[in-house]
Amino acid sequence: MATIVKCPTCKRDVEWSPASQYRPFCSDRCRLIDLGAWLTEQHKIPDEPGTAEDQLHSDSAEES
Repeated sequence: MATIVKCPTCKRDVEWSPASQYRPFCSDRCRLIDLGAWLTEQHKIPDEPGTAEDQLHSDSAEES
């Protein structure tokens, strides 16, 4: 029996198998919608609060 997952974009059932060309998406359209969301930063991987900024300031202080 094949594993069934939900398309991350439209929530339609998708069979997780080599036959599903766009898995985990149901179609190329849903895949491109998701890619566009990443490119416009609607989707982000959160950083720990202040980590990037703290690193930037500590690098500047070491150079002085």
